[in-house]
Amino acid sequence: MLHRRPPTTVDWLVAVVVGLFAVAEEVSGRTAAPSRGHLSLWIAAGLIAAAGVLFRRHAPFAILAVYSAANVALLVLTPQMAAAWQFYTQLVLLFTLLSEVRPRGVKAVCGLGATAAFVAAMLAASSPPSGPGDVAVALVMCAIAAGAGLAVRRHRALAEQAAERGELLAREAVAEERARIARELHDIVAHSVSVMTMQTGGVRLMLREDQERERQVLTSVEETGRGAVDELRRMLGLLRGSPAEVPGPRAGLDGLRDLLDQVRAAGLDVTLEVRGDPVPLPAGLDLSAYRIVQEALTNTLKHAGATRAEVTVAYTPRELRLDVVDHGPREGRARPATRGSGHGLIGMRERAALFRGTLTAAPLPSGGFGVRAVLPL
Repeated sequence: MLHRRPPTTVDWLVAVVVGLFAVAEEVSGRTAAPSRGHLSLWIAAGLIAAAGVLFRRHAPFAILAVYSAANVALLVLTPQMAAAWQFYTQLVLLFTLLSEVRPRGVKAVCGLGATAAFVAAMLAASSPPSGPGDVAVALVMCAIAAGAGLAVRRHRALAEQAAERGELLAREAVAEERARIARELHDIVAHSVSVMTMQTGGVRLMLREDQERERQVLTSVEETGRGAVDELRRMLGLLRGSPAEVPGPRAGLDGLRDLLDQVRAAGLDVTLEVRGDPVPLPAGLDLSAYRIVQEALTNTLKHAGATRAEVTVAYTPRELRLDVVDHGPREGRARPATRGSGHGLIGMRERAALFRGTLTAAPLPSGGFGVRAVLPL
């Protein structure tokens, strides 16, 4: 749980406080020691300690170990009473160590041992000699620093567990909602489409031999119904999280000619023009392009009536362009009064935006309607 990010504002504040405290104590001579020679060296030591406090979260054990060893060596080799800032800095480093490492780990045990050695050396070098009260105060302050570090680490662990639990609950809720939608689609939509397809097939078998036109229309309806059922099953598999179990090919621009045949059977005279050299497309982009053309032609059938339309698919080195243009109602026929919900255009725009593309849809000066999608490759 080590922090590799730059020091935070709190780290800077603590480091500045330690540095100012060390410099002020050394300059003012409030160390309770008879004398502290080499003032400039002690000031430099205080500033170095402040720098260690600033970056203590990057290597809490290493900084505490080096700081403790340096202070113990000074107290043993040059017996003199330690300054208060030295002790408080030790407490800050101990708090940080126990808030970052495992409480029963080797680093935590060694950190406690290093702090105990520093406190023992500090009490042994004090003048006048330390009494029971001094020992008790030092132990209590070390216990407070260690306990606070352990409490912070436990609080952080509980917060991480709560965040993971919340994420897990959110995923479970999404999975349950997707399963519910899948059940509803299966029980209502898929069943209804299957029934309509079977009934259409029954009606087709009842036709007379001279009703070839009607037979072709009903055959097209059957094929469309079966395709819709396959798409529903594929979508249900995706909602249930098992796309590998969904059979059948995915819709894409390769299936545009079949789509146009279905649209022509419904009464729309539509042509297809492909410009440029077709290139393999990612599955998601290929599917979105197909759905955009499909939705645009569906809107033409619903809102423009029996008319003519052109579909243009243009491949360029950097983008794929889709144009679906209709010529409006034929002469002598009024545009159907059907008003859509607008969901079709919203869906097409969302599919285009998914691949950082654009989609424009607007009436044409000639009276028709045009849809253009530009999808970056």
